[in-house]
Amino acid sequence: MTNPNNISLNISHALKFIDSHALDIPTLTILGENGEILEGAAAPDIDKDTAINLYTTMRFIRLLDERMQAAQRQGRVSFYMQCLGEEAAITASAAALKPQDMIMAQYREQAALAYRGFTLEQFMNQLFSNEKDLGKGRQMPVHYGSNELHYLTISSPLGTQIPQATGYAYGQKLKHIDPATGELNSEIDNLTICYFGEGAASEGDFHAGLNMAAVHEAPVLFFARNNGYAISTPADEQFKGDGIASRGVGYGIKTIRVDGGDALAVFAATQAARKMAVENGEPILIESIAYRLGAHSTSDDPSGYRSKEEEAEFKGSCPIERFKKWLLKQGWLNEQEDEAEKDKIREDILAALKVAEKVQKPALEELVSDVYDEPIPALQKQYEELKEHIKQHPEAYPVTAGRIK
Repeated sequence: MTNPNNISLNISHALKFIDSHALDIPTLTILGENGEILEGAAAPDIDKDTAINLYTTMRFIRLLDERMQAAQRQGRVSFYMQCLGEEAAITASAAALKPQDMIMAQYREQAALAYRGFTLEQFMNQLFSNEKDLGKGRQMPVHYGSNELHYLTISSPLGTQIPQATGYAYGQKLKHIDPATGELNSEIDNLTICYFGEGAASEGDFHAGLNMAAVHEAPVLFFARNNGYAISTPADEQFKGDGIASRGVGYGIKTIRVDGGDALAVFAATQAARKMAVENGEPILIESIAYRLGAHSTSDDPSGYRSKEEEAEFKGSCPIERFKKWLLKQGWLNEQEDEAEKDKIREDILAALKVAEKVQKPALEELVSDVYDEPIPALQKQYEELKEHIKQHPEAYPVTAGRIK
């Protein structure tokens, strides 16, 4: 029988509606709070070097976030966003990828960039928008990007990276398709991971991106960070269905839900998802369940929409400590050395901050220097008008006024 509607031909003669939570979606958990492998669970294939790098990256990001949150409160940077409570979800997923895989992030995934080798100095230069910033000071703080590390520059508008990731991943796949047969002629050697929060999953771009990926079988890993809140909007006011995972199933995408505070579970899920995506040329959705321990950003006050009691309930479960306890059980980590290293990292972060904040801002001409190969007349006209405006009001532009040529 032909099936032009593309549905399961399961005929029923009884009037029955499917319940909104009929699909029972489990949450993969491997590691207990005390660092033990839970009964019935199996640790993923992870070597010592990878595990230590994963842990030290989480530790670094926690310390960086603490220092830069304080720096914003001191007026030294204009804005900051912490990864607090989601370090395992971001770092472990990045650790399960290959270095050539493209990362398209939202704005809380600095741990993925750090795992790839983004240096402390590079973080600071971006946060202070100085002349050494790879983005030439054109972005808000925490809007990182690195061609070298295959990390697409972050955009502020919510969810734009989702359809972009689908298109990019489909392009990655096309290089491996036999034009005569339309089939894969070799295993795809790289893919795209796309991070976003459950709030971004309420954007139209989410639905367009997932549907396109499913129909065209693009090798993209959609990594949904369900951390409970879209700025001040709790999840139960965002959607009625069973989280984000149920939507993946609805779009015909293989899906898994994972405990985002469990580094081993996230690593195992992402490792397996990557294998399926490159071998079969298909999208996968991973929903990470964690809790955003900090504010949405330094512009947010979470006391206006959640209680101190709720926050205290989740503060007792730290993803970094959980993984650290497992490392100690393996004999892969020395606790005394770890504590000493924390003190050194704090010193290094503060020292790098003091250096970066004194580096000059980019020259004004950097605004237009590489928008086109050569600035077009309209852009050049705007630039000249801007220079004249600054000259007329130097008190409003104290950093730039003295450097105009």
